[in-house]
Amino acid sequence: VGIPVVDLDSLSGWGKASASGTVADLVEAFSGIGFVFVTGHGVGLETLAALQDLLPRVFAADQDTKSRWQIDRENYRGYIPLEFFTPNRHDGTSPPDSYEGFKLHWECPDDHPIRDECPLYGSNRWPDHLPGMAEVVLEYWVGCDRLSATLLEVLADASGIDPTALLALFDAPLTNMTLLHYPPGPPTGESLGIHPHKDISAVTILRPDPAGGLDVQGRDGRWMEAVGPPEALLVNVGDLLELWSGGRFVSTPHRVVNRTDNDRYSAPYFAVPNHGVVVEPLVEPVPGFRRDPIPVGEVSAEVWRTNWPDEDPSEAGYHLGTLGE
Repeated sequence: VGIPVVDLDSLSGWGKASASGTVADLVEAFSGIGFVFVTGHGVGLETLAALQDLLPRVFAADQDTKSRWQIDRENYRGYIPLEFFTPNRHDGTSPPDSYEGFKLHWECPDDHPIRDECPLYGSNRWPDHLPGMAEVVLEYWVGCDRLSATLLEVLADASGIDPTALLALFDAPLTNMTLLHYPPGPPTGESLGIHPHKDISAVTILRPDPAGGLDVQGRDGRWMEAVGPPEALLVNVGDLLELWSGGRFVSTPHRVVNRTDNDRYSAPYFAVPNHGVVVEPLVEPVPGFRRDPIPVGEVSAEVWRTNWPDEDPSEAGYHLGTLGE
């Protein structure tokens, strides 16, 4: 059994009668494997092509140039060197993830009062050697914003959650995106580009690289490669939507293994609400589902901090997404 494919065309200005079959398909997918390929998603093919053209150029610069834009502990925006980050659990047994990245967050206006409330908000860093980068990324970002809002609206409505109240939690979001480059893997095909993990997001959206390499763990514990139509976007449930839905929608483990001798690129978008939101079930949980509430700002800051190799998780014991092999 692979990952379902759902056409979202009927959700455009959706009326419940015409969209009922599509909504049922989404609910079934997100209640089962937790992943779905979507077509008719509203993000233009030209936008996707421009992003795919940009990604190799982001990482093609020499190391000195990229290092000028490197992230630091005060600003988690910019270039992430190859194998810089290790899994957040810091148990001494996990090798670093085999990728380099460029981290971006919601572009918070300079005069927005939320900047004074939480240090996670700020401005992105746009390298001056990449003219047009901001325009390409932000056009894709707007498309992902619309898609995530549409999906959250229909899933909330289908679950008995007030869609308007849910979407209001994203008015100053901690939504973020990582541009990623995975070098070619070894002949064994077991180099982990990104360790097994679940996303601390409401939903995650990405355009899979044609080279493949994204694996999803089925309910039986076996890994399957995510393969879908070339024009589709892949959407998965994150821990936040799983918790809001009381376990009805499933946040599923996944990983990246570059099994090819080609470079691999992707740009996952993580929809995350405002820093002050504490996520807990908004409907009666399904039997057996128990999770602690997630304070979004605190957990986001903890993920950010523990990405540094010399930082250990705090005693708060938050789940930071990382899983065992």
